Amino acid sequence: MTEKPVVLMPEDIQRIMGKDAQRNNILAAKMVSEIVKTTLGPKGMDKMLVSPTNDIVVTNDGVTILDEMQIEHPAAKMMVEIAKTQESEVGDGTTTAVMIAGKLLENAEKLLDKKIHPTIITKGYRIAAEKTQEILKEISLKISPEDEDILKQIAMTAMTGKGAEGLKEKFAEIIVKAVKQIGDFQTSLTEFGKKQIGDFQSSAEDIERKQIQHNGKIDLNDIKIEKSKGNSIKDTELISGIVLDKEKVSADMPKVVYDAKIALVDFALELKNPEIDTKISISSPEQLQSFIQQEEESIKDMVGKIEMSGANVVFCQKGVDDFAQYLLSKKNIYVCRRVAKSDMEKISKATGGKIVSNLNELASPELGYAQIVEEVKHGEDTLTYIKGCKNPKALTILIHGGTEHVLDETERALKDGMGDVASSMKTGLVVPGGGAIEIELAHRLRHFGQSLSGREQLAVEEFASALEFIPTTLAENAGIDPIDILTELKSRHDAGEKNAGINLFTNKVENVLEARIIEPYKIKSQAINSASEVAIMILRIDDVIASTDKTGSMNSMTGGMPGMPGY
Repeated sequence: MTEKPVVLMPEDIQRIMGKDAQRNNILAAKMVSEIVKTTLGPKGMDKMLVSPTNDIVVTNDGVTILDEMQIEHPAAKMMVEIAKTQESEVGDGTTTAVMIAGKLLENAEKLLDKKIHPTIITKGYRIAAEKTQEILKEISLKISPEDEDILKQIAMTAMTGKGAEGLKEKFAEIIVKAVKQIGDFQTSLTEFGKKQIGDFQSSAEDIERKQIQHNGKIDLNDIKIEKSKGNSIKDTELISGIVLDKEKVSADMPKVVYDAKIALVDFALELKNPEIDTKISISSPEQLQSFIQQEEESIKDMVGKIEMSGANVVFCQKGVDDFAQYLLSKKNIYVCRRVAKSDMEKISKATGGKIVSNLNELASPELGYAQIVEEVKHGEDTLTYIKGCKNPKALTILIHGGTEHVLDETERALKDGMGDVASSMKTGLVVPGGGAIEIELAHRLRHFGQSLSGREQLAVEEFASALEFIPTTLAENAGIDPIDILTELKSRHDAGEKNAGINLFTNKVENVLEARIIEPYKIKSQAINSASEVAIMILRIDDVIASTDKTGSMNSMTGGMPGMPGY
């Protein structure tokens, strides 16, 4: 009697085990890293992504590229997730996070070739990641929301190399003003030293330390970005209020309202339909006339209550009856209908008005205020401006530009800048840019690694060299010899110049704080955290089991990474 083979799984299951699974996952992660690396830094290149329906996206924003590519490989999807996390947490540094993760896995492959067990590598990576965060906190510099020049430099560093680079000074001013306006900060004047952070002293110990008290949070959703095709990108403006992609409901309404008292209503200015099937029996013309008159009286009563409240502008979340439109026009009241709930909330924050759910509750204290509400035509677009709000906690950046692609890329650049400035104001910490912080971290990490006795020392060494991948790529993308730059950076940091980095405007290694190349601490902290976590997770996988989909095709495990279907 021969024994029958034991069948654990159906035949349509695909399984990769051991070294093959590890190598396959590492290869996929490396490919993702290779895709975005050419976009890094001020001299990075753009990617053009064309969808199956011929929609075009031109960008060098890491998360946008990876999102548009519809990546299918499971390990590569994990890399895309860290880019999305970086985007939601900080708003910038997505390419950095993906590149560090890819390099950590590439370097781990060298250790696997030396027969070092993945558990030892992951332990070493964990030790290195913890120590890196410790060093990063130690060498970061403190700032306060009052240091506007530094905040502008941070915004400019974030936008350099993006589509909006030509006007980065103007945009930096807009970003800092907007973020400071919506934030709620108080800076106490407790001083720990005599030197100003504005002097850009190279030593963290020499810099004035200010205590920053945070009241509330910065919510970047309170900054509305509205795009208008037409005019030039240099006409982009910050509006101290809200711009709506809406027009007034009737041509007879005033085009401009000065000293606007704004009612925000989230119910329809029309008669309610019964929620259940209802029949009304009318047996004579008099009854019909009476019914119509009662409807008109109800609408007149609604309009009368709005007028009584003193409102001369109404933003309605739902519909507005034709007769109500006519009556409101006669009263010279400006009305917009079907305003999105998110926009209603922003108008409330900007004008100080309250959103009312019952017309009987509408009174003067519930009204918002703005100096001007006006309808403006920009090319084919008709917009409603709500301007001149007192201390608004919601603002609008109105981007102008010639094409949709320019508008979209400018929006991405502004969001990167806003994320960086908000992050710096929340943590109160910044670090030198231009690869200086990565080289310093690698330098100190190697020194720390020498104190370890086990094989983990080799993993810490590889973690340090993964961090050096950032300055190397910055140099490579700028057309400079990366080996020369890396050698010079290492020697300068060995000599104690911890702020030495690459100034890609001069293509030289210099003190990047003096060159005003500054980045938020949170970008680096989050990128290193996410990258090390995903690298450790992928290294611990030694078996990949995938089933077929309903069409009978396998998940894309063996093909490395299928890239861009339809592109």
